[in-house]
Amino acid sequence: MKKVLIIGASGSLAQYVIEASKNLENIELTLFLRNKTRISTELSDGCKIIEGDALNFNDIKNAVANQDIVYVNLEGNLELMSKNIVKAMQEEGVKRIIAISSIGIYDQPLKPVLVPYRKLADVIENSGLDYTILRPDWFTNADEIDYSVTIKGLPETGSAISRKSIADFISKLFIYPNLYVNENLGISKP
Repeated sequence: MKKVLIIGASGSLAQYVIEASKNLENIELTLFLRNKTRISTELSDGCKIIEGDALNFNDIKNAVANQDIVYVNLEGNLELMSKNIVKAMQEEGVKRIIAISSIGIYDQPLKPVLVPYRKLADVIENSGLDYTILRPDWFTNADEIDYSVTIKGLPETGSAISRKSIADFISKLFIYPNLYVNENLGISKP
């Protein structure tokens, strides 16, 4: 049984990831969020829930303990949150991390709104953990699964991508955690 911690579980993308993953065989989900009332009982059914704040190291460390995979889906002070997550994972011996950043974080000049997402990517890439960073194009609510990935350094191609597509890709990484290790990938609709 793989234990997967979803940090930022009440986010719109994370909810699609939960839906795509909660009925997978041999996957046990733990949902980490500030306020458990922000997620429906129907969606969280069968999942463990931990209330906490990613800005609080002890909250993160307690949540990370005994997990196999950590999925990060946050906004806000991403540099501090990602440092807390990385430190907690290192201290708890958890190696696999999957994190959502953003398209355009390597553009020059870097748009100010993307600075936190670039910092998150930099912290995780330099962590020594087994990471996969995803840089999705803008999200849609389209009911489709259609995506392609590009590796860091190649031009980001494609267009806005459905949350369902991103969730499908992430759920595959939960099942096959050795895929795309130490990769920083753009993901978009072809």
